Amino acid sequence: MSINLSDQDENAFDAAAGQERPELRKVLEEIVESGITGITLRVRDERGEWVGSAGSSRLGGAEKPPTDGHVRIGSSTKTFVATLVLQLVAEGRFELDAPVADHLPGFGLDRRITVRMLLQHTSGIFNFTGEYYEDGTVVPGIPATTAGKEWADNRFRTYSPEELARLALSRPARFEPGTDWSYSNTNYVLARLLIEQVTGRSITEEARRLILEPLGLSGTVVPTTQTEIAEPHAHAYYRYEDAGEERTVDVTELNPSWISSGGDMISTSRDLSTFVSALVGGRLLPAGLLAEMCTPRPTPIPGMGYGLGVFVQETGRGGTVINHNGGAAGHAALMYSTPDGGTTMTATLNYVDDAALSLAVPFQQATQRLVDEVFGGGEAGPAGSAG
Repeated sequence: MSINLSDQDENAFDAAAGQERPELRKVLEEIVESGITGITLRVRDERGEWVGSAGSSRLGGAEKPPTDGHVRIGSSTKTFVATLVLQLVAEGRFELDAPVADHLPGFGLDRRITVRMLLQHTSGIFNFTGEYYEDGTVVPGIPATTAGKEWADNRFRTYSPEELARLALSRPARFEPGTDWSYSNTNYVLARLLIEQVTGRSITEEARRLILEPLGLSGTVVPTTQTEIAEPHAHAYYRYEDAGEERTVDVTELNPSWISSGGDMISTSRDLSTFVSALVGGRLLPAGLLAEMCTPRPTPIPGMGYGLGVFVQETGRGGTVINHNGGAAGHAALMYSTPDGGTTMTATLNYVDDAALSLAVPFQQATQRLVDEVFGGGEAGPAGSAG
């Protein structure tokens, strides 16, 4: 698969003093060869800005993905939500170590669960999209993208965040609050409910007030139940079995309330780069809260800790990068920055998702190659990627 550069891409090269970055083009090609339908990449560093694309925007199509197209960013949403919560802490609306039950009294929450634990994934609350245990046991939640035909048939259903939270809280906790770490979308649905309860405004309004408008992120939206996605965009697909036959459907339009604030936002590679650079650069949070956000707690993922809405990942040269990737239902986003914001890497992807998550391993391997090239001088880093 060859890599085609649009006029916009070539202009980006010109603006970056003619840099060619063949190593980045090679990794993009590898990502497409691993099975990803299309990818666009944006890197900003001391050499300027580089923008490239590979693959196609539609299955079987020749047109490459738009270099600044809109994409469903999945769990990269969590970094935006965590930032909103910490901004409200900075405004004095509540404390980081306050019991969440003080502000959401109607859910029967364990009073030991604090705001920090939600953002850090240390609450122990059941993950409403399903829990996966080390021994292979799976405890299902709602029909998520691992459910095959059931998810595809119900992808326009509306779930309320309260419904998702109550379902999760009706299940046994994974562990005692604060005693372990486990990634749970429920934490960020409760964070959304906390934001809305304390401010009296929707999370969409608060995101506009505190992040989107101040940074001029015109391509970023919090869609809640909105099914469409603005042009330009690459297409997302989902593959499943129906009566013994394999079907592949276009799921670019769907109702994102099934994942809610665990991963419902839409953005662009340009907006993600602006956001993560502003975040780590101290434009959105006071220094103390930013330090709290970027202080990692150990996780089972090799080379990665988790702060408050961000992963802190080791690089091949002994440094760290702040990141949060996301992906579900055929769209994905990568969002990385050095702690000083001097180098950022963001990407948008479109692919064919399925219940078996069959692209997970090649996606993680290819993503790690990008991290190694951009942040580690091409040296091998820890395997895996979070999202």
